[in-house]
Amino acid sequence: MSPKHISSSLSRRGEALLVLFSLAWHPAHSADLLDIYRLAWHNDPSFEAARYVLQAAQEKVPQARASLLPAVSASGSRNYTQSSAAYGGTPPVDRDVRAWTWNVQLTQPLIRLQNIFAYSESQAIVKQATAQFAQAEQALILRVTQAYFDVVVAQESIAVAQAQVQAMQAQLAQAIRGFETGTHAVTDMHEARARHALAIAQQVSARNGLSNKQAELEKIIGQDIGVLNTLQPAVVIPKPQPNDAQTWIALARERNPAVLAQQSAVQAAEAKVSRNRAEHLPTLDLTASHGKNHSSGTTLNPTNYATSASQQQLGVQLTLPLFSGAATSSRISEAIASRCKSQAELEAARRQAATDARQAYAGIENGLAQIEALQSAVKSSQSAVKGNQAGFGVGIRMNIDVLNAEQQLYSAQRDLAKARYDTLLQGLKLKAAAGALSEDDVLTVNALLGSALQEQLKN
Repeated sequence: MSPKHISSSLSRRGEALLVLFSLAWHPAHSADLLDIYRLAWHNDPSFEAARYVLQAAQEKVPQARASLLPAVSASGSRNYTQSSAAYGGTPPVDRDVRAWTWNVQLTQPLIRLQNIFAYSESQAIVKQATAQFAQAEQALILRVTQAYFDVVVAQESIAVAQAQVQAMQAQLAQAIRGFETGTHAVTDMHEARARHALAIAQQVSARNGLSNKQAELEKIIGQDIGVLNTLQPAVVIPKPQPNDAQTWIALARERNPAVLAQQSAVQAAEAKVSRNRAEHLPTLDLTASHGKNHSSGTTLNPTNYATSASQQQLGVQLTLPLFSGAATSSRISEAIASRCKSQAELEAARRQAATDARQAYAGIENGLAQIEALQSAVKSSQSAVKGNQAGFGVGIRMNIDVLNAEQQLYSAQRDLAKARYDTLLQGLKLKAAAGALSEDDVLTVNALLGSALQEQLKN
């Protein structure tokens, strides 16, 4: 991992620990998106695996570089030989020999084109892994944001469900009083009671949904969470800048991390083809060695002796490949096929990036239009509820009209909350498609969040 990545990693780990201690010592503190993202950056096992994939890939460069550098080896041995031999009836002759030897050898590749291409291949592999790690970082932001928004939508659904229960309870009480005083029919009371029971069931379902969404987010960050900050009602969801779909599509085709990774994969495949072709070429190495051997002992008569010798050698070694059973040719064909595969995958990655950008941009446009329509629907529903309640009070509207108006209001409020978060998420997906998503965007979205609906959620 590069020094820049290491420094960034240490900084983020420190931030994650600070967030962890802060949440531990202040359980009432509501976490925001930035808190959760930094915990996920440190704790998410999928992202941790991506970090080690990059670290492992970066070792390819020094491994390939080693084939361009000198190789030095040393060897040595020590032997003791004892024997006894008799010739033609003569007395046995004992031999006692001790010997040792050592040698140091250096080999420096002078011309090995396959090693040069292998080094180029390793650099392309690291570039590919770096782009894939950038893709993993963007994927982490999207996964965390999606899980975070799922939780806060569930939180707001509970708040809406609680308000709905309270409204239905008040309507039920009014219907009961009207029935007791004879101003309303018994069907009004039964309808109100049924809607009240349904609202309670929806509240229970909303709480269960919140629990499930919290579990998904906790799986990413590795710890329990409390109440999360939500979007403030006055926040206006921004339009994408630049506000032009074709610009984003063009950026996605060139800068998407998957595209960049696949471009590097093509470069690596081309280097591999060249490396295998170079196997047909001669190689030239510089060789040098220095060694010494010594032996001593007793031989015939007996006679004591001792000999020593040293040797130095310097030269070049030329190796010309002649025939390897067609294995080299087969490897070349395999590498060419792999290169064609990588080129096809590059085009597929470009098309997918363009599709992702197009869909995300359309999602933002549709989301903004949906938000505007739902805001109008909420205002109209609020007016309808007030009008029907007033009409029911004086006997000109039926209870079912009030209940339907309230049901429509709360449904519109839930849909509006979800549409706001979905549109924000589409904005992040658009940036991810263009390869521009970063922690700065997390900070931007985080600035739109405020105090959570804690009091409603406690009830």
